[in-house]
Amino acid sequence: MNILLSNDDGWRADGLRALADALEGLGTLTVVAPDRNRSGASNSLTLESPLRVVERRDRWYAINGTPTDCVHLAISGLLEGEQQLVVSGINDGANLGDDVLYSGTVAAAMEGRFLGLPSIAISLVAGGDRHFQTAGRVARDLIARLVAEPLPAATLFNINVPDVPYEKLRGIRATRLGVRHRSEPMVGGTDPRGRPVYWVGAPGLGQDAGPGTDFHAIENGYASITPLQIDLTRHAALPGLEAWLKAADV
Repeated sequence: MNILLSNDDGWRADGLRALADALEGLGTLTVVAPDRNRSGASNSLTLESPLRVVERRDRWYAINGTPTDCVHLAISGLLEGEQQLVVSGINDGANLGDDVLYSGTVAAAMEGRFLGLPSIAISLVAGGDRHFQTAGRVARDLIARLVAEPLPAATLFNINVPDVPYEKLRGIRATRLGVRHRSEPMVGGTDPRGRPVYWVGAPGLGQDAGPGTDFHAIENGYASITPLQIDLTRHAALPGLEAWLKAADV
């Protein structure tokens, strides 16, 4: 099995190395990742400047682009041979609830899904100790199961793992995405020349974080696995929208 690894923290990231170590032996691993941290890049593609690929070590490639660029290039011609699975991570930080809309980690996996491959995004809900090996073992267990019992190509999983030693992990729960409160206010300041600068505020705490959500699983010591879909259409709203348009004679 050919497995493509990527991330949004950059090719030097501890989480990516831990992921590669954990998956060793499950197949042929190839890393195609950004040349620097691209957290929060979401699904952006680089369209107005050329992308450069540098092989940093055997089967490890760094690209001066986004996570989506990396997976897109890897699958659409950069690599010889077909890839069978995309795994993105291990992200240094949570990708819970609304985070998936901004996450470059999830975007890399989503690009794999767009291009027809089952894909997984995995994140460590870092608490300070950085137990990447725990997340790596969760990834290995799930991917070994996928190898033995394949899921459809449309599969897209978002996995979050609490920052605890593996022996303290209580298990894995199938969850839905929760919802965060709005983010904290922006933080203003000035640069050394006295010009105003701004930082995006910290993400909000869980708002919809009850039983069944990814937030709840993590809070209670479980890894969460959430199946994602690409179709953003709010299908339940279509009949009401059609009636609204008809009433307006549009």
